[in-house]
Amino acid sequence: MIIIKKIYKKVLLVIAICYIVSIFITQQKTLTTYKAEINRYEEKIEQAKENKDSLVAMKDNVNSPEYIEKIAREKLGMYLPNERVYIDIGK
Repeated sequence: MIIIKKIYKKVLLVIAICYIVSIFITQQKTLTTYKAEINRYEEKIEQAKENKDSLVAMKDNVNSPEYIEKIAREKLGMYLPNERVYIDIGK
């Protein structure tokens, strides 16, 4: 009877150790997934900050005469009076 109790205790101990190890492995996988997700979100935040900075710079620049002239030339095809415009027919 004593031998059976010892074997029973050892089996329970092995099962408990296996269960604890499996929990640790599962939690490590979950933590790795969470860390990857955190890194992905941090990259998105950095991209959003860079986009915000460029938009703020554009907002500050939008009322400048240089920007208005640039947009008039590029988007609207407008030019200054008596200005020579050369068109590249190779395009």
